[in-house]
Amino acid sequence: MANSYFKFKQFTVEQGLAAMKVGTDGVLLGAWCNCMKAKTILDVGTGTGLIALMCAQRNQKATIDAVEIEKQAYSQALLNVNNSLWEQRIKVINDSFQNYIKQVNDKYDLIVSNPPFFNDSLKNDCHKKSLARHTDTLSFEELILGVITLLDEEGIFSVVLPSDLKTEFTLIAEQNGLFLNRILHVKPTPSKAEKRILLEFGKNPIELEENTMILEEFGRHGYSEYYKELTKDFYLKF
Repeated sequence: MANSYFKFKQFTVEQGLAAMKVGTDGVLLGAWCNCMKAKTILDVGTGTGLIALMCAQRNQKATIDAVEIEKQAYSQALLNVNNSLWEQRIKVINDSFQNYIKQVNDKYDLIVSNPPFFNDSLKNDCHKKSLARHTDTLSFEELILGVITLLDEEGIFSVVLPSDLKTEFTLIAEQNGLFLNRILHVKPTPSKAEKRILLEFGKNPIELEENTMILEEFGRHGYSEYYKELTKDFYLKF
C-alpha cells in the first residue's frame, strides 16, 4: 500500500485521497520538461499537483495553472500547493480540460500532461482510478486539440506515455499541427524493453533530439547517472 504522502527535497505531496499516487512517470516529466524559460505553464490532469510543484521549484518566475477533473484529487492538489513555497504562483482548477479550454483566452508557454492512457483496457472498479487512467475521459485527440488552442506559437507541449502509444499519439499530433521536437526513451534496466516515453512537441518543426535513459543500470537500486542527475533536485535518495 502506498504511503499517504511522498516527501521531496523542497515539498511534500499528500496523496492519501488521490487515485494515482506519485510515480516515476510524473517525476520524470516534471524534471525533463523544458520549463526554464516559460512564463506561463498549464498542467493538464494535475492529480496530486506533483508536476506543477516541480515546475514551480525549477522556474521561480513562472505562473502555473493546474487543471484536475476528479474532486478528491483536486482537493489533494490544492492542499499540496497551499502547503508549498509557491502557493502564490500556482492556481488549481477543478474542471475538465474540455470545459477549461472554453473559459480561458490565455496562451501558455508550456503545457505538460501525464494523461490517461489505458485506451482499451477493462475499466477499474475504482471510479477515481478509472477517471485518471482511461482515455474516454480525455481522448488523445481532445487533449491535442486543446493544447493547440491554448499553446503559444513558440510554446512547448510535453507529455509522458507508454511507449506502445507513441505512434498513435504522434500521428494525431502531427495531423493537427504539432511537431515532435524531443524524445526520451525510458528503459527500466539495460536488458528490458522500454515501457515509457517522454515527448516534446511544438508548432514549428525543428531537428529532432532523441535520447535514452536507463533507470536501474547497475542492478536493483543501481540507478544510472542520467536518472540521478535529472532528478537530484527532487528525490531525497539522490
